[in-house]
Amino acid sequence: MGLLLILAGGLLQPTAPWWSPETGAGLRDLPITAQVPAVLLTALVCGPRAGLLASVAYLTLGLVLLPVFQDGGGFDYLLQPSFGFLAGFIPAAWFCGRLARQPGMNTLERLFGTAVLGLLLIHLSGVLNLLLGALVHRWGDSLPQLVLTYSLLALPGQLLMCAVVALLARVLRPLLLIER
Repeated sequence: MGLLLILAGGLLQPTAPWWSPETGAGLRDLPITAQVPAVLLTALVCGPRAGLLASVAYLTLGLVLLPVFQDGGGFDYLLQPSFGFLAGFIPAAWFCGRLARQPGMNTLERLFGTAVLGLLLIHLSGVLNLLLGALVHRWGDSLPQLVLTYSLLALPGQLLMCAVVALLARVLRPLLLIER
């Protein structure tokens, strides 16, 4: 189920209420997909093993030429600037799932904090990949531009989605008898 959730998350672009002087109030597409929230939700609800296996299965599907990643798939995707963020799904899923299994992790605040820590692991993995790629001149853009494009612009929307993930996890955990 976690793998299906991540695959479906790649097809969804969340929207949020937004106001700007130019356009006024309305809904605005966030510059993210729902893959990261799907990984974090899987880990928070189902635990470290399920989150890890779903993440590994997703990466495997994408690397064997199934176009499940945002820009396609295949082994060439290993050289994309965004691949480090995808690889970060694995440690983030394991860490969040492990932390969520600790006693006392049933509050909305703790689930939100755990999701944020998982998100930070994903971004750390992605930025490390960008740094390594910049050191070997893999991409034409400068490192600050890459970090802005692939990390900083997505971070506010992903933090908002962490709140949604925490709320969903708080509702689903008792329904699935995961509460401790």
